[in-house]
Amino acid sequence: MCAADRALPLAGVRVLDVGTRIAAPFCAGLLGEMGADVIKVEVPDGGDFMRGIGPFTDDGYSLWWAVEGRGRRSVTCNLRSAEGQALFLRLAATADVVVENFRPGTMERWHLGPTDLDASLVYVRISAFGQTGPDSHRPGLDRVGIAAGGLLHLTGEPDRPPVRVGVNISDYLTGAFAAQAATAALYRRDIADGGRGGGEVIDAALHASVLRVLEWTIPAADHLGMVRERTGNRLDNAAPGDAFPTADGRWVQIVAGSNANFRRLCIAMGREEVADDPAWASTRDRAEHADELNNLVAAWTRTCRAVEVEHACIDAGVPVGIARSADDLLADDHIRERGDIVEVVDPVAGPVRQQGPAVHLGTTMQAAPKGAPLLGEHNTEVWCGLVGLSEQELAAARASGAV
Repeated sequence: MCAADRALPLAGVRVLDVGTRIAAPFCAGLLGEMGADVIKVEVPDGGDFMRGIGPFTDDGYSLWWAVEGRGRRSVTCNLRSAEGQALFLRLAATADVVVENFRPGTMERWHLGPTDLDASLVYVRISAFGQTGPDSHRPGLDRVGIAAGGLLHLTGEPDRPPVRVGVNISDYLTGAFAAQAATAALYRRDIADGGRGGGEVIDAALHASVLRVLEWTIPAADHLGMVRERTGNRLDNAAPGDAFPTADGRWVQIVAGSNANFRRLCIAMGREEVADDPAWASTRDRAEHADELNNLVAAWTRTCRAVEVEHACIDAGVPVGIARSADDLLADDHIRERGDIVEVVDPVAGPVRQQGPAVHLGTTMQAAPKGAPLLGEHNTEVWCGLVGLSEQELAAARASGAV
């Protein structure tokens, strides 16, 4: 049985993506990768903000949109107008999940908040600071999320200003957490409560998602008075571990903090006597002399090409990875064989290789997502075929600016 023939877990679930930018659309997209029918509701004039963010193809098409807009249908609807709101209510009556990331109170002002819709809906709300609390009214994007959640303070070198992660990590974390919560709410509604359960309002905040992944940072401050600071690529509690330079100008990440991995690394370097030195006997000993150990490893890696370091570590059983560029990822045999990069047929750009679903279901490979839709591409299909408007009513809604 191929993946395309196998029903995915959320087949039959309909999701309305009323979000913009990243977090809410990403949440909806993850649900779509699990089989849900995702309908994106966009403003008639220009559509989603992501359609206008580069990099762009030569004819001005956003490749970011090609990734984050994929796997869904697109309809237009002006939620700021009474007519558009009435249309959305009719569309929501066919749905199981609504995902939005407007500032708290916006959907209520449009008479489209959770209490305005059917109580069986799972209503996912994503914002910078959540729906409650003294900061809930504040606007915020990814960088605000990583700062408010404590991650920015920890990212970078100790003697330099903090730096953001290379991608919009608080948006993607929050979208992933929200998608997991939505599936749990659907399970409770449809399975755990025997189909008699109600919906759920899910309150997902950028800062809280970041806070959740701070490891031991909070209990150490609370219990030990220890304020965690930036350490660059190195770890506070284990060594050796760093991004090490190589003879061909690349960087290799090696993690050998445990006793077993430390000995394996010493064998890979041809320095087994280092592992036998009582000065490095425990994890704490090595952590207290991290600079000395990391310098020792760097002296070895500088004499080798990156692939030589990687192969030596793999042969010895040491966790290792070359810092890969996009070109490296596209050429990688392991990634290709697993289907981690897929070819998506985009209606504008044509075949575009992009990252596939992160989680594999069973032993079969999931079909590549459908390409990101054109703005309003599915207006007739959804407003007439699903909601029940006549073609004349749809034409009138277009003329009035409601669609």
